[in-house]
Amino acid sequence: MSPGAQHSDGPAAQPLRKDAERNRERIIAAARRVFARDGLNASMASVAREAGVGIATMFRRFPTKEELVDAVFSDRMDAYADAVAAALDDPDPWNGFVGYIEAACAMQAADSGFADVLTMTFPTAKALERRRDEAYEAMVRLIDRAKAAGRLREDFDPSDLVLIHMANAGVVNATGDAAPDAWRRVVALMIQSLEAPARGPLPDPPEHDALYRAMLRAGDGQDAPAGPPTAWRSPPPEWQPRWRAGSGSPRRANRVRRCRG
Repeated sequence: MSPGAQHSDGPAAQPLRKDAERNRERIIAAARRVFARDGLNASMASVAREAGVGIATMFRRFPTKEELVDAVFSDRMDAYADAVAAALDDPDPWNGFVGYIEAACAMQAADSGFADVLTMTFPTAKALERRRDEAYEAMVRLIDRAKAAGRLREDFDPSDLVLIHMANAGVVNATGDAAPDAWRRVVALMIQSLEAPARGPLPDPPEHDALYRAMLRAGDGQDAPAGPPTAWRSPPPEWQPRWRAGSGSPRRANRVRRCRG
């Protein structure tokens, strides 16, 4: 191509790039509103309508819903990970643990879409899942500190955090703006049930592979590769002895080694 041709093509291409970026930002902003209001069951078509773009434009920018979820909730997942880090900085392990649960559940209450995100998994949303993995690493330390302080019941399993998020999401979605603070009472009830000494034994937690499949199904990820992602596999070697020691049974220990909540 001649220099003259390059010069004539340049100005024509620039507005297209700007238009594409504007469309992308409009779609993300619209998706934030739609998902916060309607949760992740909202359709891509409803997001396109909210953004004022055609469905073809929507799919050019975001070929899959997981890619849109990744773009919309990356900052929310950052804030979630920051809440775990802040909890670890608390000198009181129990206060840190309780503060994390309250902060995470408050984030769910403020955004129905994020309430869903914490109960689902999106294997192809790499950035989102990587941040979730990082938050999990910190949560394991948070759980360990609270147990070592004698404040968190010994039979608490990392997967119980997933169940707490699922329960809270159910309350948030069921009560909506009719009883917007109902989740606070439910979370307080759950927190009090976690404190040591335990009043009685708990049933075994669900098999972690089964819980992962439930999260995958909730995220419409049936066609994703089988098996849990990195954050559900064995903890680092230095963590394994303590989980085995507190697991209560070989079967329970195997579950803990296979899953990171």
